[in-house]
Amino acid sequence: MSIKPATTANSECRFDPGYMVPVIDPKRCEAKGPCVPICPYDVLAIRPVPSEEKAVLPLTARLKLLVHGGKQAFALDPDACRGCGLCVQVCPEKAIKLQKR
Repeated sequence: MSIKPATTANSECRFDPGYMVPVIDPKRCEAKGPCVPICPYDVLAIRPVPSEEKAVLPLTARLKLLVHGGKQAFALDPDACRGCGLCVQVCPEKAIKLQKR
C-alpha cells in the first residue's frame, strides 16, 4: 500500500510527463525513503546500489552507503515525473533535485 499526498496529484503537477526528471545525489541519499510513497506517479524506488555504481563513489559516500544498508533511492520511471517537487520537499538529506530533460 502506498501513501499518496492529501492533495490530488494533478493539483501539484506543473509539467507534462518526462519534461522534468528527479536527480538523486548518491553522496547524500541515505535511503530513508519518504520520497517513494509521496510520489503520486511512482517515479522513485529504493534499491541496492550495484557494485559498478559504488566503485565510482568517493570513500565517504561508500562508507555512508554501507552504514545505510547499501541502498539508495533511484528513478524507477523518470518518464512519469511531472515535476510536482513533493520528493524534493520530503527528502531529509536534500538529495533530490528536479531538472529539465
